[in-house]
Amino acid sequence: MKIIVSVKQVPARDSALRVNNDGKWLDESDLSYEMNEPDAYALEEALQLREKLGGEVVVVCAGPQRATQTIREALAKGADRAIHVEIAEGPALDALATARLLAKAAQSESPDLILTGLQSDDLGYGQTGVIVAELLGFSHATIVMEVEPQDGTVRVKRELEDGWFQHVVLPLPVVLTIQSGIKKLRYATLMGIKKAKTKEVKTIAASELEADASSSAAMDQVYLPQRSKQTQILTGNSKEVAHQLVEKLKFEARVL
Repeated sequence: MKIIVSVKQVPARDSALRVNNDGKWLDESDLSYEMNEPDAYALEEALQLREKLGGEVVVVCAGPQRATQTIREALAKGADRAIHVEIAEGPALDALATARLLAKAAQSESPDLILTGLQSDDLGYGQTGVIVAELLGFSHATIVMEVEPQDGTVRVKRELEDGWFQHVVLPLPVVLTIQSGIKKLRYATLMGIKKAKTKEVKTIAASELEADASSSAAMDQVYLPQRSKQTQILTGNSKEVAHQLVEKLKFEARVL
């Protein structure tokens, strides 16, 4: 079974985020980067499926030259090889442009499964995997908690709302977006880090894929959220005040 895993490099969670001079993206001069956490769970699912069923795990990443760090991390964890679709530095592509590049890169591999994280930690579109499936004509499922390949099909468990789940059987090939937290993530071993240096990384310029990589959505402005404080005095007896407090926590603060 050939499994493709789409991974993305995103700003590290502890990075100090600053808006750049034109106000349309982040100042990337002093950012540190890491693998998108939902994609790390997709990679873990792929590696465990390969350990059970055999086959190959191929990582595909669309990003600038610095994304090689994230690609090597995926290889160190156990992926067999990688395809790096190199794009220019700057504001991230929208979901459609990214999906076009990933679909073109994956098409020649003829995969059985394509796994992605549910969404990215930086933009959070949650659409890229579904668009890849549509472009390739593959079946797809989102918010996947369990994956059970069968003879020519795959049975998945999807997480719905209010503690409900859905089990679906889909024909191969299929694109699945994996829910975070479904598996315990592995660390790259010292041996894995050494082996990653010798594994194949195929670099393809975005222009070579003959895919439309122009974003149909433009980032107009990026700004820090405004912080404000508000004080409210609740009046009445203790029972009335308690009722008002619960109402505000439930419907205004939405913490209950």
